[in-house]
Order: sequence, then C-alpha cells, then structure tokens
Amino acid sequence: MQDILIKSAKTVLTMDDTRRELTQTDILIRHGVIAKIEPNLSATGQIIHAGGCVVTPGLVNTHHHLYQTLTRAVPGGQDALLFGWLKTLYPIWARFGPDEMRVSAMIGLAELALSGCSMSSDHLYLYPNGARLDDTIDAARAVGLRFHPTRGAMSIGVSEGGLPPDALVESEAAIVKDCIRVIDAYHDASEGSMLRVGVAPCSPFSVSRELMRDAAVLARDKGVMMHTHLAENTEDIAYSQAHFGCRPGQYAEDLGWTGADVWHAHCVKLNNAEIAMFAGSSTGVAHCPCSNCRLGSGIAPVRAMRDAGVRVGLGVDGSASNDVGNLMTEARQTMLLQRVAQGANAMSAREALEIATLGGATVLGRDDCGQIAVGKRADIAIWDVSGVESAGSWDPAALVLAGPSKVKHLLVEGRQIVRDGRIVSFDLPLIISEQNRLVKRLSDQV
Repeated sequence: MQDILIKSAKTVLTMDDTRRELTQTDILIRHGVIAKIEPNLSATGQIIHAGGCVVTPGLVNTHHHLYQTLTRAVPGGQDALLFGWLKTLYPIWARFGPDEMRVSAMIGLAELALSGCSMSSDHLYLYPNGARLDDTIDAARAVGLRFHPTRGAMSIGVSEGGLPPDALVESEAAIVKDCIRVIDAYHDASEGSMLRVGVAPCSPFSVSRELMRDAAVLARDKGVMMHTHLAENTEDIAYSQAHFGCRPGQYAEDLGWTGADVWHAHCVKLNNAEIAMFAGSSTGVAHCPCSNCRLGSGIAPVRAMRDAGVRVGLGVDGSASNDVGNLMTEARQTMLLQRVAQGANAMSAREALEIATLGGATVLGRDDCGQIAVGKRADIAIWDVSGVESAGSWDPAALVLAGPSKVKHLLVEGRQIVRDGRIVSFDLPLIISEQNRLVKRLSDQV
C-alpha cells in the first residue's frame, strides 16, 4: 500500500491524550497507520489536499440495526412508542431474507460513511428465511468500514409472554450454536482488525434469563464483547420490575452483564445507583439521542454518566426509529439535549465530538482507533469548512455548532472510502436501486 499524505489541514482535532488541536498540519499514513503528524511533510504516494478543512478521527457508531434501512417512515409506526412501534414492524421484518439483510446493510453503512463514520457496530437479532449474520459481514467488506457485528437473538415469543411474534424467535440451543459458528469464522482480535464479532441477546423482554447468563459465559470464554438494549424507556423499566422484581441495571448485574467487555444501548432511564454501578464496573453505554427523541423515550442522563466516569459512545440506532443514519447530527443532538436538560453549559461542541470519536472507540474496546496520533489506525474524516454551513463561523473546529454534516473525504485503515463527498468503494446508485426494489416488494405485501 502506497503512502498517503494529508496536506495542509486547516485544523486537526486529534482527540489524543492531551486533546491537541493543530493548525496547518500534515498527516502521513503508511500501511494503514498514522506515521507522522507535523507541518511540511513530503511523500511519494497519494496526496490529499486538506486546505480549508478540519480533520478529525473517523466517527464511531456504537449501536445500529442496519436491516432497518428498508423500513424507514413506515405508516403505523411513525408516531408509536417503543413497544407499539415494534409490534407494527415485526410482521414486515419477518418477510426479510438474505438479500434484504445484505442490501440494507450496504445502504446503512454507506450513509454512515458519508457522515464521517469509519467504524460501526451492528445489532442483528432476527434471522428470517435463511438470513445470517454473514450477509451483513459481506456488506461491510464491500463498503470498507471497520465493522463490529453482533450476533443478536430473540427466544421468547408472544405465546410465552414476550414481545416478538413466535415466527421471529429461535431456540436457545440454535442461538448458542450459531454464536459459536460466527465467532470462530469471523472474529479477529488483532490490532487493526477490520472485523470483531460480539454476542447480543436482543433485550430482557425477548430472551430468557438463562440465555442472558449463557451468552455472558460464552462471550467471556471466546473473548468477545457483549451488547444488548437496556432501560430504554418507562415501559422497559415497568417490564423489568414486573417480570424480574428489580430495575434493569440490577438485572444486568445479576446475570453478569456489567464489565469492560459489555456495552448497553440507550440507558435512558438509568438511575443514580445504576450509573454508579456502570462507572465502577467500566460498563459502556451507546447513547442514541435521535432515536430516543423519535420514540419519545426521554433524555438519557449523559452528563451524569460522563461525570461519574461511565464510558459513553454514540449510536444512530436503526433507521426505522431514527430515521437517519448520520453520526454528526447525533453528536449535535447529544449536545443540544444535555443543554435542554441541564443548561447551556452542560456540554460543549468539542465534548460532543469527543464522544462521537474517541468515546465510541473506547466503548468498543478499540484503543487502536479514535485518535489522530502516531501509531493509531488511519481512520480519518476530512470536513470542508469553506462552504455555506461554516460561513461566518469564528471557530471552524466547533463542527457540531456550525459545520457540514457530510464528510468531504473519509479514510479507513488508510483506504479512501469517500472522495469529494461520494462513496468510491462500490456502486452506490446501483444498490439504492436494489434497495428501492426490495422496499416496493415489501410494501406491496402489506
């Protein structure tokens, strides 16, 4: 792989250990790794001119359901709370198959890439009609993003008191067997890995206590991370108290679901004791502000979590509950919601961007990513601040206040995925056409 030189960046927000902000600086990339950061560098390879641009680490998405890009803005679910929204969409998702999973993942990952995202997790918890986690892994390889897919699961259908229809649940023995298969086939724990697999039962209201416990044991035996939904809204809290006799945080703790190898999605309704528990155990949180607003779930106590020492990253959540997959707008919404809840000085633009980059990498256990520093992986977003979005800004580095929501260039492991605002790793218009064909087929059956 030839050297790449990012030349004459207006500002580099390094997110390094001292949070340096550099001006008129070059970045040399060699073999997918940042080799030098200083002015007036020269190289014999590719040069990317970054004059008039702010450079950041690639953004990191810690929670998504990529398959849901086929079900944006579905009538009947547009104005529902979480449980009603799920009941509207489950019958549609039950008609998915491998093509729907692969195409929707490519669209979702492309949308993320255009918003500056270089690394994404995915929580796939239903596998109808022969669909497998492998379908989304193939999609991520085509797009070129660093990928953390999780083998999700649902085992308790409506006939046994759960929320999902029986047609979408699996036997727990089959779930465990397939978790082992995908981990053994795909998980790469090495530094610079492009693919790490996690274990992710969907939620406490769709799997048994036994599966939650067995999943934790399996994940730790295999050395992979664990993920689930937790404390998303008041319905979630009420379900936990009625069925388990405790709050969700205590339920998670009792079953081994706290620790540095665990991150939970949403956590909107965590109380102070649960926040302290997460901080003390290094448990991570995927904050999904736009989805939480869309479903009326509430405002997660991110300020309290951060102050307590909880590791927090951002997630766009599924495109059926957002309905957008743009991480830069999630960072802005994070800042705004904390200010609504706590006051205008509750969160700065730079802290919101830090959560979107270094924060997400930390939640996913990636100390090789999330910073622009020598020796870190070359996952780099380049933002053009010479356009109308930043015109008049006195502080171009305050991107979430006055800056573009789409990236000019994006590099992942030193490979260019976005060039001049366009995906270059695959034929996006062709896949959009395929996506629209699949959506029409699904909607015609409703």
